[in-house]
Amino acid sequence: MSEVSRIWYQSFVDPVAQRPYFARLQALLDTYAAPGVRFEVHGIDPPDRYLSPLTEMRCAGQAVRNAIEAERSGCAAFVFGHFQDAGLLEARTAVDIPVLGLGESTMLHALTLGRTFGLVTINPVFLPWLRDQIIELGLKRQSAGVRALDTEVATYMKAYEDPVAFREVKEAFAREAMVLVEAGAEVIIPAGGLPMLLLAREQNFAVGGALVLNGLAVVAAMAETAVKLHRLTGAAVSRRGTYAKAPDAAVREFLER
Repeated sequence: MSEVSRIWYQSFVDPVAQRPYFARLQALLDTYAAPGVRFEVHGIDPPDRYLSPLTEMRCAGQAVRNAIEAERSGCAAFVFGHFQDAGLLEARTAVDIPVLGLGESTMLHALTLGRTFGLVTINPVFLPWLRDQIIELGLKRQSAGVRALDTEVATYMKAYEDPVAFREVKEAFAREAMVLVEAGAEVIIPAGGLPMLLLAREQNFAVGGALVLNGLAVVAAMAETAVKLHRLTGAAVSRRGTYAKAPDAAVREFLER
């Protein structure tokens, strides 16, 4: 029997309170997985429920711990399934398996589909974070902007089950996306796993001719590719500069706190 490549998919929401999301996400990733690949969806308790930079930092620390656990348990890769990618840099310094970010992967891939992109996030609190994220990736020139819905996690839990709630979210998303299209966006990205999963049911979804990109499919495919490249080349990341490997003592100290 051939070995299964396990990929740890780290969400920042509660696997019990947000069970509809987890069940649907796992089912969708199962359909994306290539033969011999298994995605394993994990959550965080308590989750990122306050939509605050302080909560993002706390969840990032737990996610980095989980990346270390994923490597030690034999996972072939680790995915930050949270668009803000909080903890991505730190995780890459702590482990030797590929570490993918939902936000980074989706934005970089968007530029193979169009010259410009725009983000629609779930809540205005994320606007400054996403703008900074775009700058850190060096993509300011390619970004047509960031818009926000006024939604919460509970909005999506309802929309997964209720066709009326789904239509309301989709229409609100399209209105914000159209502003970005008019500003020059050629690709629209739902900036979050929650809206990505909700809108993934729409095949060839576009707003004003601009493709709405399914980042879940993107990061799943990129994670599988990263695993293959890691096996072929032996390297998951450059250790020069940004992702220099943390000393073992630093990792132990981190885990002890």
